[in-house]
Amino acid sequence: MESSLPAGSSLDLAAPMEQEARASGAQGRRQLVGLDGLRGLAALYVVLFHCWLYTFPGYPHSSAPPWLGGLMFGRLAVVFFLVLSGFSLAISPARHGWRPGGVGRFLRRRAWRILPPYWAALAMSLIISWSIVPASHSGPPTGTSILVYGLVAQDMFTAPTPNGAFWSIGVEAELYLLFPLLLLVRRRLGAAVLVACVTVPVIARGLAAANASPVEGDNWLAPHLAPVFAAGLVGAAVVGASDRVQRLPWGWFAVLAALPVLALGVVRGSVWTVNHYFWIDLAIAPAMAMLLAAVATGRPAVLVRLLTTRPVRRLGGFSYSLYLIHLPIVMTVVRRVAPLFCSPGLPVFWCTLIVALPVSVLGAWLFSKIFEMPFKRHRSWRSLIEALPRGHRLPRL
Repeated sequence: MESSLPAGSSLDLAAPMEQEARASGAQGRRQLVGLDGLRGLAALYVVLFHCWLYTFPGYPHSSAPPWLGGLMFGRLAVVFFLVLSGFSLAISPARHGWRPGGVGRFLRRRAWRILPPYWAALAMSLIISWSIVPASHSGPPTGTSILVYGLVAQDMFTAPTPNGAFWSIGVEAELYLLFPLLLLVRRRLGAAVLVACVTVPVIARGLAAANASPVEGDNWLAPHLAPVFAAGLVGAAVVGASDRVQRLPWGWFAVLAALPVLALGVVRGSVWTVNHYFWIDLAIAPAMAMLLAAVATGRPAVLVRLLTTRPVRRLGGFSYSLYLIHLPIVMTVVRRVAPLFCSPGLPVFWCTLIVALPVSVLGAWLFSKIFEMPFKRHRSWRSLIEALPRGHRLPRL
């Protein structure tokens, strides 16, 4: 797989939260800012992961020094994006009886919010992949790549990728289509039935595979990752829960839920962990959902204060753009720029960090100003056009 996956986060992978959830007062806004901060830090980790991944060949048997081993788990950052996406999208429904507020309206808003920056990043990625450095071992993108990735169908169809991080956007798009159905099951049958419906088939598939260790390809990942998205959705119930439930130590619950997974990874090693992401994803998702519940209820206070500091808050504001455009920049530095000045290995890695990391962050901030923020502030073409300076408005027909 060309990217951390992981993935894949996302993602929402990154994808951002529904605007309705922002109307719940000062405390609600602070909670959402904390969640955005988590998204920003996860996106930054994915950038670091790709700097590591493309500098040291042989993943997961990397030639990197062991002390950089903590950078090899980009997949889990994207899984966190998916959990966070399910949580964020479910905040408003959780406060309103688990009703989506109209399926068509929800899907239109998701498309309006996600597709314009994605298509702009796709155009940028195609140009870089054709003219500077291919993003895939199978060569530069083709006409099929434009069709598949333009329709956000990369999780269903295989084509040379223009950007290895885009795999998770396809997964997220499929989960958006599934989201209203998940809400319906949650509302009618409850959280336990919802979790069982999306998780039992995945576990059955895993156990039926050779050595109970399914081999994942570059696509058809949405069914496997639906349980982690649903974990976030279920976790969002905390925002509408009683004070007694909200006061529970969700942060400590998250630590306790994560400890067995972390211990297993330490005992079995990083290569084993990477080769068993199918199971690790499912095992770590509850801990991630509990962490989000903790932040959404304002605890632990130290973490919430960190996540709401201005730098982290601003990073979270353009984290989707950072996720979308960073990989072509990283690959350009690793494959074309750094080798001109540095020897392979650590020197190239440090050069990539020094150059690609700030360029990616600054570039993502500028990219978001043009292709992301306008679609966050305005909900229609009419509103967007009317907000333009008068001299730049399109002529009326």
